[in-house]
Amino acid sequence: PRVIGRACSGSVASMPAPQPGLSFEKGLERLKSFNAGKPAPTAESIQRAEEEEFEKLQAIEREEAERRCPSLRSIPRFYERKAKDVEEANSLRPRVLCVASRQLLHRKSTQELLDEEDLRAMSALLKEEHARRRGTDSRAEVEVIDYESFAKIGEELAKRGERFRHFFTPSTFLKFPRDKHGRIAIDLFFTFVVRKVNIRQSLCHVSHYDALGRGYLREKDMENFIFELIPTLPRLSYLQEEFYPFYVFTAVRKFFFFLDPKRTGRIRIRDLLSSQIIIELYELRQEDPLDAFEAESNWFSMQSALKVYGAYLELDADQNGMLSKEELSHYGSGMLTNVFIDRVFEEYQTYKDSDTGEREVDYKTFLDFVLAMENKNSKQAIQYFWKLIDIQHKGYLDSFIINYFLRAILRSLQTKKFDVASVDDVKDEIFDMVKSQQPGIITMQDLVNSRQGGTVLSMLIDAAAFWRYDNRESFMVEQDDDY
Repeated sequence: PRVIGRACSGSVASMPAPQPGLSFEKGLERLKSFNAGKPAPTAESIQRAEEEEFEKLQAIEREEAERRCPSLRSIPRFYERKAKDVEEANSLRPRVLCVASRQLLHRKSTQELLDEEDLRAMSALLKEEHARRRGTDSRAEVEVIDYESFAKIGEELAKRGERFRHFFTPSTFLKFPRDKHGRIAIDLFFTFVVRKVNIRQSLCHVSHYDALGRGYLREKDMENFIFELIPTLPRLSYLQEEFYPFYVFTAVRKFFFFLDPKRTGRIRIRDLLSSQIIIELYELRQEDPLDAFEAESNWFSMQSALKVYGAYLELDADQNGMLSKEELSHYGSGMLTNVFIDRVFEEYQTYKDSDTGEREVDYKTFLDFVLAMENKNSKQAIQYFWKLIDIQHKGYLDSFIINYFLRAILRSLQTKKFDVASVDDVKDEIFDMVKSQQPGIITMQDLVNSRQGGTVLSMLIDAAAFWRYDNRESFMVEQDDDY
């Protein structure tokens, strides 16, 4: 005790020594008596004390590192091994950094975000200024404002807080088209402001699910985000809670299919918020129900999710929760070639059935398959299919590979007693459609650039789609006859 007393100084040394077995209530009373009569610390002093303690911890850590590696005293460390996600999740340091970044973002957003009252005040001032100047051009069909009035309103709103100022800069004004008098449309500007505010609010919301504080969401982070978002979406109010897990899988797969085509297992928050996919999801915030067309075209609608899951259950003939090659081949028209289905099971994740020993796909793999089939012209879908049709992994398709897939198409049509064209004729037509950079071969980028990628892929994997394309002129004649 005497050594501790000499090593410590000030109020810490004068504190009453703890007693073994001291109850919480008595400990609290002793602490109150110790602090009695002393002024409460200010926010500045608390922050200063925290910084001092943090600097001490940093110094201890630095001294320990220099003890282990003396060269650090003269040569700084240029590289530090990046921790794995599992290590980060269990380590104190990244968790502290994550909480700190969230708090900083929340504090900045609280100071900079506009609330509904702010937006109403801005809208009122914009409309008042337009009405005041309307006499200069009574023929104006839309509400407009010139830069002088724009800057004036900015200064007026800045008196309410600095959070308004960055919306009323010259660069912001120049973002919008101007009429012959140099004025911009008020509605366009106000919509821009509301969108910026919504994005910032979404950033704060989504960042709470960034478990590692690195600016991206992993699959389980996205699942937590969607799961907790469901009760807040009026257009999902009738979704049964038992279906929540399957809805979460369905929703999350679209984000990862389009925003993580390289399958890194993470999506940058900035990419998430700037995508059209999050806008499609947020359409479910509206109170009025979706009409039949909107419900069908919106992947996140309750009707769409139930339709996809229902298709999965219908294909699962043996009801074991997984799909075999035979079961998946009945998807859509039921005329997907065996060659194509085999490639799906060779390249994408499958699971071994313990009873039959057969490889099968689960619901998540099925969702990727559906997204690719329904969006064949998208770059992400072409990338998905490219892994399947580039069987030799050369980075291009040649006549041999195209013949390989076309023969499977023609065999399927012949079993159905359909008249079929020659393989060589169809192959030449595909090369004419794509107009590849290098004659005789087709690259993935050629498919993307041609804007015919979806059609070409359908011709190579789906016998029904090939037949419809091959008989397209007959269909057009029939439609003309109907008119």
